[in-house]
Amino acid sequence: MAKATNLARMSVSWETVALAPTGLVTQQHLPVTMLPVLIYGTAWKKDRTTDLVYKALRAGFRAVDTAAQPKHYREDLVGEGIRRAIREGIVRREDLYIQTKFTSVQGQDPNNMPYNPQSSITEQVHASIKSSLHNLRTDEKEDEGTNETGYIDTLVLHSPLPTIDQTLEAWSAIESYVPHRIRNLGISNCPFPVLEALYMSPEVKVKPAVVQNRFYTSTRYDGPVRAFCRKHGLIYQSFWTLTANPNLLSSSPVGALAHETGISRPAALYSLVLGLGNTAVLDGTTNESHMVADLEALKTMKKFTEEQPERWQSLVGDFKRLIYEVD
Repeated sequence: MAKATNLARMSVSWETVALAPTGLVTQQHLPVTMLPVLIYGTAWKKDRTTDLVYKALRAGFRAVDTAAQPKHYREDLVGEGIRRAIREGIVRREDLYIQTKFTSVQGQDPNNMPYNPQSSITEQVHASIKSSLHNLRTDEKEDEGTNETGYIDTLVLHSPLPTIDQTLEAWSAIESYVPHRIRNLGISNCPFPVLEALYMSPEVKVKPAVVQNRFYTSTRYDGPVRAFCRKHGLIYQSFWTLTANPNLLSSSPVGALAHETGISRPAALYSLVLGLGNTAVLDGTTNESHMVADLEALKTMKKFTEEQPERWQSLVGDFKRLIYEVD
């Protein structure tokens, strides 16, 4: 019985995970947001952003992450890539997960912000979200001001602000858009004490549904944050997964999984991170063949975990030991 229970616990979705619905979404009878487990990351793509987003959607990605932070993202070009794919019939808006971020003054280029840095935090949030809704519009009628039904699946606070009071002010302003213009909220670059304080605060009406953090050794792979996410039904979005982890990429469990399934080492590392539970992974590849291969690897992994659950459990156990995690 214990063995069967352990194998059941290792079950992983290789397609989508459901975000915990907010009370407001439930009251409005809006559908639960389904998040594809591989999210196309658009940071640092610059002028190539439109073409790369379009290629990612053509390859089969159905989740896109961006930010209202011109310093590192071209949110406007992300929108162009999405609209191009929709115009060509590659994807429908209802099949997409679109996620962007509010970035505070501390994370912006002082010469290029989507708001006036001298205005209040609340006003900065409103201006940033207004620009994001425009940049990421999927209906061309919104250019004419005749359509206000466009929405963002998840708005992420790019990082906590310098004080908890400032963070709560920004969060309160973002909450005012839920559920019709923004369906879910999240936070990024967030240490465990801040996540816990935010989630437990009586001032927070809409709890975070996702946490997007670097997955790397300096934080011991975010063990407490990921445990908190599992406990409360949040989805942990891993980023910097390949770049920061050459040691994991060359590790024995990653190599063994790649060898036994025929997928690439990067795809094997992504798969083992997904195997930790309540997890999605940002994939920012600029190579179209890698886009296709990474998505195909999910299908391969689905078959592998169904046919060899004990071997899969063993590999995940080995991987957990590498990242300081013990069941």
